[in-house]
Amino acid sequence: MSQINVYLNFDGKCAEAMKFYQSCLGGELTLQTVKDSPMANDWPAFKQDHVLHASITKGPLLLLASDMGENPAGNNISISLTCDTGEQLEEAFEKLSAGGERTRPVHDFFAGKIAALKDKYGFYWILYSHNGQQ
Repeated sequence: MSQINVYLNFDGKCAEAMKFYQSCLGGELTLQTVKDSPMANDWPAFKQDHVLHASITKGPLLLLASDMGENPAGNNISISLTCDTGEQLEEAFEKLSAGGERTRPVHDFFAGKIAALKDKYGFYWILYSHNGQQ
C-alpha cells in the first residue's frame, strides 16, 4: 500500500473549505462538482452543484474532500487508503469490512477502482486503486 490520507466530508461547503485550506497551506487545488462529472446522472438535482471530489496537492501533502460523504454529523472524516493494485484493494476491503458494513462494493471509478466501508469500530474507509493496476 502506498499511503493513507484523510478524506474530509462536508455538506455543501467543500469548495469554500478547500479554498480556505489552500490559502493556508498553498498547493494546487482541484475541485470537481457532481454536474461536471461522469456520475452526474447518478445524483439528484439538489446535489449537482456539490463537490464530488476535491484535492489539494503540494509535494507529499495530499488533502482530499467531498460534499458527498455518507457519514453522520459528528463523524465527518473518512480514512482514504490508496492501494498499489486492484488485488490489494480487494484484500484490504475484505479484511477491513469484517464485522463492519460494506457501504459501497468494489467498482470502477474514473481511472481505477473504489470501494467504501464502515469498519467494526465505526470508522469510515474509502479504498482506491488506479487503473492499469491489477
